[in-house]
Amino acid sequence: MTTLLIRNIRLLVQTEKHPRRVVRGADMRHLPTIPNAFVLIEADRIAAFGPMEQCPQRADVVLDASGRLVLPSWCDSHTHLVFPAARDEEFVDRICGLSYEEIARRGGGILNSARRLRQMSEDALFESAWQRLCEVIAQGTGAIEIKSGYGLTTESELKILRVIRRLKAVSPIPIRATFLGAHAIPEEYRHRRNEYVDLIIHQMLPRVAEEDLADYCDVFCDRGFFTPQETERILQAAWKFGLKPKIHANELANSGGVQVGVANGAISVDHLECIGHQEIELLRNSLTLPTLLPACAFFLGIPYAPARQMLDAGLPLVLASDYNPGSAPSGRMAFVVALACIQMKMLPEEAINAATLNGACAMELENEYGSIAVGKKANLFITRPMTSVAQVPYFFGTDPVETVIVNGRIWKQP
Repeated sequence: MTTLLIRNIRLLVQTEKHPRRVVRGADMRHLPTIPNAFVLIEADRIAAFGPMEQCPQRADVVLDASGRLVLPSWCDSHTHLVFPAARDEEFVDRICGLSYEEIARRGGGILNSARRLRQMSEDALFESAWQRLCEVIAQGTGAIEIKSGYGLTTESELKILRVIRRLKAVSPIPIRATFLGAHAIPEEYRHRRNEYVDLIIHQMLPRVAEEDLADYCDVFCDRGFFTPQETERILQAAWKFGLKPKIHANELANSGGVQVGVANGAISVDHLECIGHQEIELLRNSLTLPTLLPACAFFLGIPYAPARQMLDAGLPLVLASDYNPGSAPSGRMAFVVALACIQMKMLPEEAINAATLNGACAMELENEYGSIAVGKKANLFITRPMTSVAQVPYFFGTDPVETVIVNGRIWKQP
């Protein structure tokens, strides 16, 4: 059994002797750390950690982390990593004054990606998604969720989910797959939306379940997309096939998405840029995790979710990248953490909790990932030289990650 020892760590971050499921409210201000520390890894698991005076003398591989921090890998619980191409022409349209919704009404946005994806081979989709996956692993992501949603036909949605299955087979980090056939109403169903919902329920979901292609079912419940009533129909059908809900809610309007998500036992409701006191209270009394996507608000120039209000109410916030070609073309979680601090006034400790342990919980992976704890998977990263956790978001333009450890081994990008 190969052993790896990281010594002389300036600050070991997110340590747990008694692992927690999730961190909420005021507790998110507390980020357990050990100064002048070590971590011992045996095979792919964390075997021991503590102050340097307790450090073992030998290991097969020894890394010196003098002047550096060690954190558990980011756990990114909301991405659209499998997509056909960039949408930089729409980026220019927005600069010229068109809104996200106006672009969508003109056949752009999600429908643009869907048209391109239908013409793209599964192999080409896999190759481009594999490059993106390697990119985010190199930036410190150690667990990830990937959605379909750029197909909007049965065969194209299945194509994306099969690509995700291929990624799972070769990925060194865990991947959760989410079926998002209800990402938008296709152009051919624009005036027959009930028929498209029926297609999702009666054709897509059975095929997804038959091939065991997804862990979750998502719906874009928002103004101009799917109504709460349509969302509930889809989620209740998904439950019958063993797919738990994880939904887009309240990005463009206070749409009722939080209510339908909580009522249907959603693991998480994601976006929440438009949320009020009623929705916050509802989440406070539920097990559904509120997931914020500040890179989307940054890129689209829309209001950020009221993170401080939600934290003060005691909610367990999650941060994720929303990596996608239309509204968040970046999977760099360190920048997401920086945005959470700079724009949403989250403390660095709160943001790191949200992007590690709480992110793992939003993928039901908290028993294995998200913190430095004995027995958990050894997915972590060593920062470049820095003096405090605040410097991770403070130097927002610089990637803080110097060395990535995945499954107990130093990760080298293929």
